Amino acid sequence: MIADGAPVMIAPTTLWNRDFSLYFAARAVSLLGDAMMPVAAAVAVGALYGVSGVGYVLAVWTAPFVLFIAFGGVFSDRIGARTMMIGADAVRAATQSVLAVAFLAGAPPLWLLLLAATLAGTAAAMFQPGVNGMVPLVARDPQRANGTLKIADAVTQLGGPVLAGLLMVSIGAGAVYALDAGTFLFSGLCLALIRSAPTTTVRVAGTVLRDLRRGWVEVRARTWLWSVILIWVCFGLFVFGPYVPLASQLIGGRLGASAYGWTIAGLGAGMVVGGLVAIRFRPSRPLAAGAVALTGFAAVPLSVGLEPALPTLVIAHLIGGAAMAFWSVMWSTSIQTCVSPEVLNRVTAYEVAGSVSGIAAGQALIGPASAVVAPRDLLILSTAVTAAVVTALLLVRPIRNLRGRPPTAARRLG
Repeated sequence: MIADGAPVMIAPTTLWNRDFSLYFAARAVSLLGDAMMPVAAAVAVGALYGVSGVGYVLAVWTAPFVLFIAFGGVFSDRIGARTMMIGADAVRAATQSVLAVAFLAGAPPLWLLLLAATLAGTAAAMFQPGVNGMVPLVARDPQRANGTLKIADAVTQLGGPVLAGLLMVSIGAGAVYALDAGTFLFSGLCLALIRSAPTTTVRVAGTVLRDLRRGWVEVRARTWLWSVILIWVCFGLFVFGPYVPLASQLIGGRLGASAYGWTIAGLGAGMVVGGLVAIRFRPSRPLAAGAVALTGFAAVPLSVGLEPALPTLVIAHLIGGAAMAFWSVMWSTSIQTCVSPEVLNRVTAYEVAGSVSGIAAGQALIGPASAVVAPRDLLILSTAVTAAVVTALLLVRPIRNLRGRPPTAARRLG
């Protein structure tokens, strides 16, 4: 017999059917465009309007995303995740096309950049809740699908900034925005060709506020769900949010910009490893196994804070990336298989809103905090918080005892 909670190897099932292949292509290409845009925004907008301009553009993208993502979950459950995702792709293709033309023509005014960012952030809020909900519709084995998608995410995070940098140098910002618009068009086309996910759902009539309340009730009814969301807000506030500005400052200042690039590459490579492991092994208690694996992420802030040589930094980030990817797959799969399909998009929306709000708060507070506390000490604090997060995940019994569910045929809404 297999020991309770022990990971087991599973026989592979068919994953690359027509619908999953289309969904994978849509997500991979869209993620590539998303990974390119921070470089384009930082360089192109920064050259025109300075650091404050970049901050304004990022802020007006994030604000509507956080404010409206819960509504995105409601509309996805009402009319279908695929319909909302296609519409959001169309809006973002339009905003990026306008900015591409504006950059090719000269210097776009700040108001246009802010308007486009606001519309794009709102569209992203409509798109994101369906990302989780689509997976059970197109894949018989959500865990293998999530692991495969996580690998694509890691690869695009590595290649997107490099591609954006090359295009910025050789052609200019207009080309980056045009390519990003093309990724949204491609994503929308692939989603439109998927057969197993209906474009509409049959629902009992009700108000949007009632649907929002129903989604919140579904979250509150699952202790393992709202507990992880609360814990993850703390993780974003003290670990994810501060990491990028602190790590870029400490690693770049000590070893150079290329060293920071190699470090992030190590993180991406680790995410690929974690995704591969998650595809192959199925713990009977996925969140407990994911929490144990998450211990390895402590190596990320700890290694930056201790300021070791570059090879040690890269190895530590490889370990941390693998740990985070494995947890991410366990978490996504648990939501997809343990939450009713008719409320899955709303539940996902609340989960994403919690994660993003914690990270945004951490990013906003790290400047004042680093003026009072040394960056190295803040990263040591992040390491301690990582350990505390793992401990909290394992101490909450509903999280620790949540059972994984076997692969099932793709679920259809309506």
